[in-house]
Amino acid sequence: MRRQFSPIAARKGEASSTGTPLTRGALAARTSCNIETIRYYERVGLLPPPPRSAGGHRLYGEGLVRRVNFVRRSRDLGFSIEEIRELLRLVDGGTYTCGEVEKLAGDHVREIRRKIADLRRLQRVLETMAARCSGDAVPDCPIIDVLFDPDGLSRLRASKTGHASSRAR
Repeated sequence: MRRQFSPIAARKGEASSTGTPLTRGALAARTSCNIETIRYYERVGLLPPPPRSAGGHRLYGEGLVRRVNFVRRSRDLGFSIEEIRELLRLVDGGTYTCGEVEKLAGDHVREIRRKIADLRRLQRVLETMAARCSGDAVPDCPIIDVLFDPDGLSRLRASKTGHASSRAR
């Protein structure tokens, strides 16, 4: 089945036959995307330069509206700029397979799982640090001590697992 997304129209910034081209501000409003973000996406090559009016105004067609939505939704899902660039390369080539897209999505899921594991470790370390804090109104704080100590987090992790003795307070 043919995809409804027209990468050719998106690359050229063509207007759909049912609408008139949009200004950057109107594009931002329509896609709920900040104007500066749209400029950034143009600068890094996720969006092609749009055609301009006789007066020099950028004109965004329906294809670019769809492309901004694609990029924004991909960012919402945590895809990096490079991953989005790869997805768009596949789409723009028009020869992508579902398997190629599934591989990229699978790689991204594995990266998300790795980040979740890292965040859980960070949570445990911060909870351990907070548990050592008395909450007193004195300027002696084990959380601050650990943050100033370049080996503090390593010692804290080791003491939590019983491999090192904790500092006496």
